[in-house]
Amino acid sequence: MTPGEARAEPMRLHCTARGEVIPFAPGPVVTMYTCGITPYDATHLGHAATYLTYDVLQRRLRDRGHQTRCVRNITDVDDDILRKARELGVHYLDLAAAETARFDDDMRALDLLPVWSEPRATSAIPDIRGFIGMVLDRGHAYEAGGGVYFDVSSFERFGQVSHLDRDEMLRLAAERGGNIDDPHKRDPLDFVLWQPSAPDEPSWESLWGPGRPGWHIECSALALRELGTTIDLHGGGCDLIFPHHECEAAQSEAATGEPFVRHWMHQAMVHMDGEKMSKSLGNLVFVSELRKAWDTRAIRLAVLAHHYRNEWEWDDEVMPDATHRLKRWQAATGEGAAGPEGVLEAVRAELDDDLDTAGALRLLDEAADAGQGVTAGAALIGVDLTRP
Repeated sequence: MTPGEARAEPMRLHCTARGEVIPFAPGPVVTMYTCGITPYDATHLGHAATYLTYDVLQRRLRDRGHQTRCVRNITDVDDDILRKARELGVHYLDLAAAETARFDDDMRALDLLPVWSEPRATSAIPDIRGFIGMVLDRGHAYEAGGGVYFDVSSFERFGQVSHLDRDEMLRLAAERGGNIDDPHKRDPLDFVLWQPSAPDEPSWESLWGPGRPGWHIECSALALRELGTTIDLHGGGCDLIFPHHECEAAQSEAATGEPFVRHWMHQAMVHMDGEKMSKSLGNLVFVSELRKAWDTRAIRLAVLAHHYRNEWEWDDEVMPDATHRLKRWQAATGEGAAGPEGVLEAVRAELDDDLDTAGALRLLDEAADAGQGVTAGAALIGVDLTRP
């Protein structure tokens, strides 16, 4: 099969909302939204794992003949970036610009395909205000304390993405910035759409008073503006399933009356020292530091050696193992550099089976060990063996 040629059998991908691996059969143009960074610190390996997964998915979709339109937002105004800017004594947009540039440089170094659009939350304030008005007009939100809150009791499908019970929702909301003790909420699970700004925070005028948007509304407004009412696939780290993606789905469908996402796909966490990598814990491996010591293709292989739905632990052997694999592949020159068509087809089959990059890497190992060229198969997962 050549790029651009349609395949009869669709890909199969795990859908979080369905809880199973199901066919993913979009139209010729695939719309994708992946939650981007809050740019207040450097890109760590957990970020890289997420974006590499959706990069390989895009590569395979294009190989199957689709066009892809992937939007990856920049959350340049929220509690975390404002807090960090306050600590550093810098303007929050200056901090965002510097960290976004560093992030984009890391993504280019890892050979990620350019995203179709990378909009900033601050570019969407008019869209956000209009979106909130739609939610209010449909009776799914209320004003209180100078802000606007989504009323989860008004939306019967709240829980459709995560399928969590109320106690678990409350626990995760408290852990992930949901402010369940906000006295202005009718229900602790209600979430903010618009909030008053603190004296040293950015503020925009609105019908509900000066303030700034809540976290969840930013992605909904950007997805609607950039991709339309219903998108084919929405992704991000699994720590975003609740509350972020659950709230996105609820407010988006409440506003438009249409399905928000056809397929939800989430990346598992990368661990270090027994805990998930996170800025709050400080147990991070930064891509910019790895790039100083290792071939960026090896960094990509280190991540793709693990299936996107499996959590894994970073240790000191990860990069030496990935480097050894890269050298084995580079040394495989039999049957032409590209390798036999059967190897490429086998890699395609692994990627079509819930994006099994780990299985694809094992197949390429076997082919390389047998003296077969693996350049074409490696290129499909974004590893260019032709460069020095």
